[in-house]
Amino acid sequence: MPETSAQPHARKAGKQKEVVGEVVSSRMQKTIVVTVVRKKAHPFYGRVISKAKKFYAHDEKGEAHVGDVVRLEETRPLSKLKRWKLKEIVRKAALLPEAAGTETR
Repeated sequence: MPETSAQPHARKAGKQKEVVGEVVSSRMQKTIVVTVVRKKAHPFYGRVISKAKKFYAHDEKGEAHVGDVVRLEETRPLSKLKRWKLKEIVRKAALLPEAAGTETR
């Protein structure tokens, strides 16, 4: 007779998809918009083509800002557009967006 676990219908946690991209908007509460650029050689001509796609991701602590390079992890649907969550910030932006736009003349 096979052994039964404490949770009979528990799913095995599979490997979640991950993407790396740049934050283009962080104006919403707990949500960031990340652009992921994928480069691929054209099947016939061989020229490298860039395809960009925007992902809406959940940022619970609001720690990512515009210009940051972040890693996203796939998750269950959180809203109409959000299916990703912030896993880590790979690289912070050189200047914060607020500091870059405030020049004194």
